[in-house]
Amino acid sequence: MTAIINYGVGNLFSLTGSLKHLNIDAVVTSDPETIKSADRIILPGVGAFADAKQKLLDTGLVPVLNQQVSDGKPLLGICLGMQLLFEKSYEYGEHTGLGYIKGEVCPLTGDIPKKMKVPHIGWNKLIIKDKINPLLKYSGDSDYVYYVHSYYAKSCEDSLIAYSEYYVNVPGIVCSGNVFGTQFHPEKSGSAGLNMLRAFCEVK
Repeated sequence: MTAIINYGVGNLFSLTGSLKHLNIDAVVTSDPETIKSADRIILPGVGAFADAKQKLLDTGLVPVLNQQVSDGKPLLGICLGMQLLFEKSYEYGEHTGLGYIKGEVCPLTGDIPKKMKVPHIGWNKLIIKDKINPLLKYSGDSDYVYYVHSYYAKSCEDSLIAYSEYYVNVPGIVCSGNVFGTQFHPEKSGSAGLNMLRAFCEVK
């Protein structure tokens, strides 16, 4: 069973719909015991980093997630959920993340030309760096994925699995041990995204 963390900032409808389409047993929950009994965890997220982190803290689930990650349970962060996996974010100040993956989250503005739009919205080709990562079990070199974001991960070369070009290299997939993250939305990325969700739900 896959536990999707409900802490008030996730786009849960399309994600649960995608998992249902794949015939994957999933439950949206904020119950610690359900999370502990799950085979894997998905941390979704949309919105602002500081607000999401505070809402996650308010649920009391951070110690639960820390223990599950420490125990080796697979965890997938999506979009803002991925950004929360890093050590810190510079979105409207400096904020501490969960620290599961080394690196920081920084604004696209200032790193890309002014003529380029922020937020970065749309389909981009995924350039794969680590083809043997389990999240890419069913993926290919020609996959395009759907992004919606104004901030991106930096200083995360050790965990970088795949990226997309938006003047800068935007980390699309990161992985550190049993912790995975996608900056793009797999649940909005057609068959390519479904393949990644299917692959994650086969990680043991």
